[in-house]
Amino acid sequence: MPSSTFLNLPTPKKDRIIHALVTEFSHHPLADAQVAPIVKEAAIARGAFYKYFTDLNDAYHFVYQLAIQTIHRAIPAPPVAHSAATYTNFTRSFLEQAVASEYFLFIKNHLLFNEQNVSTSVPLDFDAKTWAAATLSHAALREAIATSDSATQALILTRLNIALKHLFSGED
Repeated sequence: MPSSTFLNLPTPKKDRIIHALVTEFSHHPLADAQVAPIVKEAAIARGAFYKYFTDLNDAYHFVYQLAIQTIHRAIPAPPVAHSAATYTNFTRSFLEQAVASEYFLFIKNHLLFNEQNVSTSVPLDFDAKTWAAATLSHAALREAIATSDSATQALILTRLNIALKHLFSGED
């Protein structure tokens, strides 16, 4: 996570750095990202980058958390009851918010190239149905974000809903 020095920067400078990070991580997988374009776009010294972040992985995790929090903030909390409709609607809402977000290309790049490098696993204390529903929803989200065709996205969400209905109608 960023240093307190970064967190205490004036908002315009902090926003400029965040924008540069989002730009770099939206256009390059984490393995190919570089500090040089970030510091150039943000108009900061290379040493300042390392004063704010431990390394590129640290900066990436910061942007990932920021993007996820921003997207989730716009989505109403799902009801406690677990159902196919609950998971499908939440996945649809996340997709819509992600597509409309300034972080869309970042999220798309994350799901397609970087996800395996960032720990975002489903908590181990989930029961089997919750784990399966979360895993199916995440896979559908990854597929839907990978395409820009809204008709294909709708088909993916329909398929998710059908699979979840089977999951929740089955015996434990």
